[in-house]
Amino acid sequence: MTNRADHPLVVLGPTASGKSALALAIAETLGDVELVSVDSMQVYRGMDVGTASPTAEERARVRHHLVDLVDADTAFTVGEFQRHARDTLADIRARGRVPLLVGGTGLYLRAVVDDLELPGRFPDTYAALDAEPDTARLHAQLASQDPVAAGRMEPTNRRRILRALEVTVGSGRPFSSYGPGMEEYGPSPFVQVALRWPRDVLDRRIAERYERQLEGGFLDEVRRLADLGPSRTAAQALGYRELLRHVAGELSLEDAVHDAILRTRRFARRQERWFRRDPRITWIDMPVEPAALIEHWRHESGLRGA
Repeated sequence: MTNRADHPLVVLGPTASGKSALALAIAETLGDVELVSVDSMQVYRGMDVGTASPTAEERARVRHHLVDLVDADTAFTVGEFQRHARDTLADIRARGRVPLLVGGTGLYLRAVVDDLELPGRFPDTYAALDAEPDTARLHAQLASQDPVAAGRMEPTNRRRILRALEVTVGSGRPFSSYGPGMEEYGPSPFVQVALRWPRDVLDRRIAERYERQLEGGFLDEVRRLADLGPSRTAAQALGYRELLRHVAGELSLEDAVHDAILRTRRFARRQERWFRRDPRITWIDMPVEPAALIEHWRHESGLRGA
C-alpha cells in the first residue's frame, strides 16, 4: 500500500467551489483512487439534484462512497456517518485502493479526520427540549449549563443548541467536554486542501449552479420530497427549504430561488470561516490543475510517512 492510502487527501471548501469535479479528475488521473463523500445531505436518497450528488455517469467512472445511504425521511446523525466512514476507509484500504475524501460539511469532516468522541442520543430529552418554541430561551439555558458550548454557536442556530442541550441534560455531562474540543487541531494523517475563489466569483458560481439545477429537475425532485415527508434535517437543506415553501404555496419560484441563493452565499462564508480556523488545511487558489494537487498530496504523504 502506498503512503497515499495511509495519508488520504481531503478536498474541501465552500459549496459550489468545484470540489467534486476536481476530486473526480484526480481520481481518474491516478487510477487507484475511490472517492468518499463528506456531505451531510448527499447521504439522503432522492436528493441528488439539489445536493449536486455524483451522477450515475460519474459513479460509473470512479467508485463513490457514503452517498445515498438513507431515505430522506430518515434521521441521520454525525455519529452514524462516522461509523460508516470508518468502515468505508478500512474497506478501501483492504482492497489495495486509495481513499480521497471530498466535501464541505465541517463537523462530519472533523469526526473523520480527528476521530472525534461523539456523544449518544437522548430522544426523550430532545423531545422535551424541542417543545420549547423560543430558541433564545434554549440558548440561555445552554449558557447556564454549558457556557463553553453556548459560546461556540450562534444563538439562532436551533438545531445545534438543541443537540448540545440534549447531550448536556441527557448525559449529565457538558456537551463541550466530549473529545479534545473543536478548537484543538492535533496531528492527523489526512492531507487537507481547501479550494478558494474570490468572493464575487463564488457568489456567481452559486447562482449559476442553481440555474443548472432548476434546468436539471430540482423542482420536481423537491415535489417528490414533499410527498415523502422529509426529515427535519433534510428539509433544511440549502435550496430545499426554500423550494419546499414554494411547493407549499408560501413563496413564488422567483422569491424562493432568490432566498436560496442568499442563504447559500451566507452558508459559504460560514464554511470558509470554519475551515480557516484549522491550521492543518492548505488553501489553494482556484482554478487549479489536478496535477498540482496530486503533487502536493504525494509530497505531504512522503513527509508524513517518513
